[in-house]
Amino acid sequence: MHLRTRLKHLALTGAALAVVTASLPGAAAADSGDRGDRPSDRGLSAVIRYTEYGIPHIVARDYANLGFGTGWAQAADQVCVLADGFLTVNGERSRYFGPDAAPDGSLSSAGTNLSSDLYFRGVKDAGTVEDLLATPAPAGPSRDLKELMRGWAAGYNAWLRKNRITDPACADADWVRPVTALDVARRGFAVSVLGGQGRAVDGITAARPPASPPAAGTDSSDAAPLAVTAASDAVPDPDDAAEAARELFAPENATMGSNAVAFSGATTANGRGLLLGNPHYPWQGGRRFWQSQQTIPGELNVSGASLLGTAVVNIGFNDKVAWSHTVATGVPLSLHQLTLAPGDPTAYLLDGKPERMTPRAVTVAVKDGAPVTRTQWWTRYGPVVGGLGAQLPLPWTATTAYALNDPNAANLRGSDTALGFGRARSTQDVVDTLKRTQGLPWVNTIAADSAGHSLFTQSQVLPRITDELAARCSTPLGRATYPASGVAVLDGSRSDCALGSDPDAVQPGVFGPARMPVLRDTPYVENSNDSAWLANADRPLTGYERIFGTVATPRSLRTRGGIEDVAAMADRGRLTVADLQRQQFANRAPAGDMAAADAAKACASALPEDPEVCRVIGDWDRTVNTDSRGALLFDRFWRKFTGTVKPADQWKVPFSAADPVRTPNTLNTGLPEFGKALAAAAAELRAAGIALDAPLGAHQFVVRNGERIPVSGGTESLGIWNKAEPVWNAAGGGYVEVAHGTSHVQAVGWDGSRCPVARTLLSYSQSSNPASPHYSDQTRLFAGERWVTSRFCEKDILRSPTLKVEVVRG
Repeated sequence: MHLRTRLKHLALTGAALAVVTASLPGAAAADSGDRGDRPSDRGLSAVIRYTEYGIPHIVARDYANLGFGTGWAQAADQVCVLADGFLTVNGERSRYFGPDAAPDGSLSSAGTNLSSDLYFRGVKDAGTVEDLLATPAPAGPSRDLKELMRGWAAGYNAWLRKNRITDPACADADWVRPVTALDVARRGFAVSVLGGQGRAVDGITAARPPASPPAAGTDSSDAAPLAVTAASDAVPDPDDAAEAARELFAPENATMGSNAVAFSGATTANGRGLLLGNPHYPWQGGRRFWQSQQTIPGELNVSGASLLGTAVVNIGFNDKVAWSHTVATGVPLSLHQLTLAPGDPTAYLLDGKPERMTPRAVTVAVKDGAPVTRTQWWTRYGPVVGGLGAQLPLPWTATTAYALNDPNAANLRGSDTALGFGRARSTQDVVDTLKRTQGLPWVNTIAADSAGHSLFTQSQVLPRITDELAARCSTPLGRATYPASGVAVLDGSRSDCALGSDPDAVQPGVFGPARMPVLRDTPYVENSNDSAWLANADRPLTGYERIFGTVATPRSLRTRGGIEDVAAMADRGRLTVADLQRQQFANRAPAGDMAAADAAKACASALPEDPEVCRVIGDWDRTVNTDSRGALLFDRFWRKFTGTVKPADQWKVPFSAADPVRTPNTLNTGLPEFGKALAAAAAELRAAGIALDAPLGAHQFVVRNGERIPVSGGTESLGIWNKAEPVWNAAGGGYVEVAHGTSHVQAVGWDGSRCPVARTLLSYSQSSNPASPHYSDQTRLFAGERWVTSRFCEKDILRSPTLKVEVVRG
């Protein structure tokens, strides 16, 4: 950059900082935002410096002003997605979009708008989030977090007031409205309960007492699939329920996942730590990440990614520490089987004495129709549920019902955990933050620091279900589901089956920090959504309760491939950030390395009439790069084969806990399903007009404003680190969109200066607005396997050739 241009940028930024400093109050006073009233933005302001790819660097004097700048900047990029989410948490989707349409799924598993609204309106009517906000820290949110949320709402509202919406998804829509700090907190609550109540929304809202007629003035027309009205004494089959629960909580079936690895200084070129974070999240909707840097001089300076609608950096780094998260195997809920009082299905027995359920009548406005009122039933354990998804029904009969316990329904601390990470100066500070806040509902934490430390910990908010308690208190159903999946079904009729508390726990009924799996300062720690057992294959973690996950069980191909890669990197040593970047886009297919040669060899016997299939699979380079030929054919074959053959039957050599990374192995090509899957894959591609050896990128792409952008990566079943779960549409040309996969990637290290060495990439770009210049710019980077050089320090921000400074005020 020329000196004159640099001085111009410096003067501009200095002037902007001076203006905002003069305009800000010494301390932002609390106002009525926490009571749910629209927060005042009077006196709030921030400086936003935009660098390449629309990444904002937000500077403010205190937390309320920082929240203001963050809310403003998020609205500028994602106003329609944010507004849609606020409709969700206020239970108003049916009012605007109709009751039968499906929500985007980002804030719960609800199947319809009506189900979603009944749940979230019930949360709102009960004042659940208000009670959590009123809980003193550390069990409740801190004052700093409340100020951030208040400021975020004010900034979002100020942007709405001062700007015209150009995104066609909500331009001129009457459902885009100002929000409150309480709305922001409600969104945080929804994220917290995603793995518990959020997973069971349909079951909560459809549960009915047997043979119960509709109450006067209520609507009974909705034929909810989980409603049980017959007074049958049917109970779920334990074996079927165990398999359903296993599939429900299996990492390979989830719409979110992640990889993360931290290397200690013993493996790096300069003795400092390294971290590669690769979360796998949805590419559309309200669970997208959004990038920023947040700075309060002398107090906070952190860069990274925020889940939309949150006022903190959830995954990120500062000048001393970097961290990422992976979705954990811990089951953040438990079920309690109720023995109902004779003759009254809305009362249950506890130590032989009846205790009445609490009815909650919830009314939802419906577009072009009368309001719908439904009753939910609550117990001391939580809501009665008619099932966990359609695959695991839990019938409410004349004698039995099931209640769901979700400890994260009392947890609004997740953003305080993130805030503590942003302030951390070491991995020890990360550990201390987790102990103090206990705010993470469904993720592991992997971290590294500039002093060379590495950290893995599965510090989740989990119901305090020990193996001893499960053995003593499980019902016959629970004796099947708990070993298979970690889903406990406890006898709700006995007070001696209560969860109890650990003395170091922030809230009752959960495990305390001392019970969490932790591994520190090993050459590497890695997680790819399996349990904590093999965070380092040379130092297996054991001794934790089943609800955290399994020990000595088969690992996914992604875990096995990831461990092979990072262990080899650690053994090689002298690692740098560039090595992390290479790992992210190595695009090695572990399934191909393990099975393609055997498949090609056996193919001649299975398909003697079709030698082209055998040739293409044999010539495939075992990668999922955009120019890889044969990857698409193997992918379609592998999906069909693994979709029809049980995991234990896919390989000739079975799993061995003594060799968990290399077993099972040797493809079982003798199965009739092998030849059928090969033939079906080849026929599918030919019917679609796709050559068997077509390069992957010609048929795996996303379309943005008419531009076809090829993307590399591959599916969970192939074991790909750079995961992509694309949508197959043969008529459209193959894989025509990515549903979820690689999202916000960060490769971070330190070189002894005050500036971290960081490379980042947001695969789907910063804005969901097709009119934005940042709608697909990073997607093109992702397609080219190129990175953004993070501008963390002032000197680097000021050198940005696209620097734009904006002073935003209420």
